[in-house]
Amino acid sequence: MSESTSRPSVTVLGLGPMGRALAAAFLDAGVRTTVWNRTPGRDGELVARGAVAAASPEEAVAAAPLTVVCVVNYDASDAVLRRAAVTTALKGRTVVNLSADTPGRARDTADWAARHGVRYLDGAIMTPTPTIGTADAVFLHSGPADLYEEHRPVLAALGGTHTHLGEDAGRAAAYDIALLDIFWTAMAGYTHALALARAEGVTGAELAPFAHGIAAILPPLFTEFAADADAGTYSGELNPVTSAVSTMAHVVHASEAHGIDASVMRVVEGQARRVIALGHGTDGYTRVAELIARR
Repeated sequence: MSESTSRPSVTVLGLGPMGRALAAAFLDAGVRTTVWNRTPGRDGELVARGAVAAASPEEAVAAAPLTVVCVVNYDASDAVLRRAAVTTALKGRTVVNLSADTPGRARDTADWAARHGVRYLDGAIMTPTPTIGTADAVFLHSGPADLYEEHRPVLAALGGTHTHLGEDAGRAAAYDIALLDIFWTAMAGYTHALALARAEGVTGAELAPFAHGIAAILPPLFTEFAADADAGTYSGELNPVTSAVSTMAHVVHASEAHGIDASVMRVVEGQARRVIALGHGTDGYTRVAELIARR
């Protein structure tokens, strides 16, 4: 058997920073890699390392049984995958879409793929570009389990952990959206804290070690509160909402005394006060999850 037929092969569509990192990891693992990007000129370093530059997306997807897509969102991936020539070339082949978007868009793309004879897995990358190809990378996948198992050896070239979350194509995006919710609301809180601390004469460098301490408290609380939320118990034994809301008010008042926008914390405080008004003042803060989910 020749090397060209024995080596696994993959196509990567999208050569932004993450797409280039994915292609580089495949090359490092000895996977024959074809690349294409809508904007020319981003494939030079990859080609120098052995990648094949395709002249068109249909040529790219026809070069391998597996195509990995990593673009900014599903508007961008649809604009490529749903071209008639590309759709035709993909028939019978597998697409792993690692672009970021909503669970609904993931399911819609899976439905489109099924109608056109394209084998489809959805996915999410949960770690930054420098982790790709290392043990620190984290990938989530959803869609047909047999399809995931078939392509897992090639996907493993991307490093880190790969977790299949179920047959529903939207599951990976659901995890991604929920985890991004944690990240960005945490970053919003931290940047607000930096502004408030600075207004009180505390530098970011002075605050940071103590911020690390707050972050260390969170993992066990995540586990405990998840169990509370799943069981619907919302225990407030250690810190009832009535106590928590007082500290929220302190943040609001201190911020506004310095002219700092406290609108985010005002929303948080308002939700907590609604919980109390509904008779759940002895519950824990996670009771808010039930409140905001009401239609």
